Amino acid sequence: MQDIPTIDPVVIRLASDFRALHLFVSTPDAPAIANPSSALVEACQFVRDGGPPWADAHLAAWADTYAQFGAKPNRTPCSAQALRKRVLKDGVLPSINPVVDLYNAISLRYAVPVGGENLGAYVGVPRLTIADGSEAFDTMSNGEPAIEHPLPGEVVWRDDVGVTCRRWNWRQGTRTRLNGNERSMWFVLEALAGMPNEALQEAGHALSSGLTSILPSASVTTIKSA
Repeated sequence: MQDIPTIDPVVIRLASDFRALHLFVSTPDAPAIANPSSALVEACQFVRDGGPPWADAHLAAWADTYAQFGAKPNRTPCSAQALRKRVLKDGVLPSINPVVDLYNAISLRYAVPVGGENLGAYVGVPRLTIADGSEAFDTMSNGEPAIEHPLPGEVVWRDDVGVTCRRWNWRQGTRTRLNGNERSMWFVLEALAGMPNEALQEAGHALSSGLTSILPSASVTTIKSA
């Protein structure tokens, strides 16, 4: 049985309507290298055409929640807002690898933050909590590996080693990032007020179906928390 990522009660008090959908993927195969997926191309077009009807309300809820723990959403927006801004500015997103392209496409199409992590690189169970500022965050600076620290009071995903994603879902660390060769993966879709429950479930199903299309031998387990 897969351990369910934990949510600190303090985080829930910041956003009582927070819902997370977790997908755990185990696969013996790495995805084949592919051209940019049609799903990503179509999702970019969908955003340019206006996106889902709940997009503005959902992304506004994320901006309000970021402000509650001291983040400046205009400077460090949630991941779904950041992707949306890039598409509206540039028209497209660059292809990274089939799995990352897929979860970016889901994020754009449903206006929902989606994280994809190398579960094999985690030490202990992932947890969403409040940082005290001492935690290590693996990142890159000027092309070189670097260690940063979150601000005290910042909402972060972390494991027993350190922070894996800063400001809830703004910036992913390098240690647990997907590079296309993982055999054990964890995906999390994060919703607030404004996104219907049915849309969250649909987004999770679309991600699961897309993953099994890319990785036919994969086993996918979906769990809801919070």
